[in-house]
This record gives sequence, structure tokens and C-alpha cells, in this order.
Amino acid sequence: MTFAGINYLAIVIAAVLAWFASAVWYMSLGKHYAAALGEPPERAVAPYLYAFVVDIIIAWMLGGVLGHLGAGQVTLRNGVISGAFLWFGFVLTTMTVNYAFSGRDRRLLLIDAGNWLIVLLVMGAVIGFFGV
Repeated sequence: MTFAGINYLAIVIAAVLAWFASAVWYMSLGKHYAAALGEPPERAVAPYLYAFVVDIIIAWMLGGVLGHLGAGQVTLRNGVISGAFLWFGFVLTTMTVNYAFSGRDRRLLLIDAGNWLIVLLVMGAVIGFFGV
């Protein structure tokens, strides 16, 4: 299932798997995250819905980036490498500046940045495996 070179089935699968990976990540680090915040996070439904919408958008954009690698270059390996490069070059750097200026606890940066690394690696692997 492709349109304009993007495999939308791969995008949806990547978003769903990344969303579940995030859930496992934050559930396993919940106590540390709450301690770094100084209070337990809210248990509202909206942030989970926002996270899923954002995961779809990120997977879609990652699919577009991977599609620019050229014919035969969209592989699991290249997907993971591209996800890691994008995380390091854009996500980690942006988060580091934002967290530094806002004075947020360094533990929050490590937990949140770790989540986005996992998200991009999972998405890159799935999209690379299925192709665009």
C-alpha cells in the first residue's frame, strides 16, 4: 500500500509499535520520572492521544526522509541508522537546549530523550523493513 512513494501501512505499524515502546519505557521509569518532576504526572487521556498522533506524524516524516535515500536503499539497517542520526542531530540537540534554558532536571532530559531515541529506532526499523 503506497502513495507518492510512502508505504502507509509501514507508517501506521511503525507508529503503533513506537507508541507501545514509549508506554513500556515510561511505565518502567515512572517512579524516576515522578521523582525528577517532583510530583506524579497527571493521568489524563489526552496526552496519550497526542502522543499517538505525533507518532504517526513522525513516522510519516521519517518515511519521507528514508524515501530520499533512493531505490534499494530503504532497508532495516538504513532505517535504524537514519532514525539514530535524526535523533542525535535534531531531537537530542533541541531537547538539550530547551531543558537547559527551562532549568529542568537532567533526569527528565535523559528519560525523555531516551524515549525519543527508542521511538525513532523502532520507526526506522519498521519503515526500513517494509520499505517506502
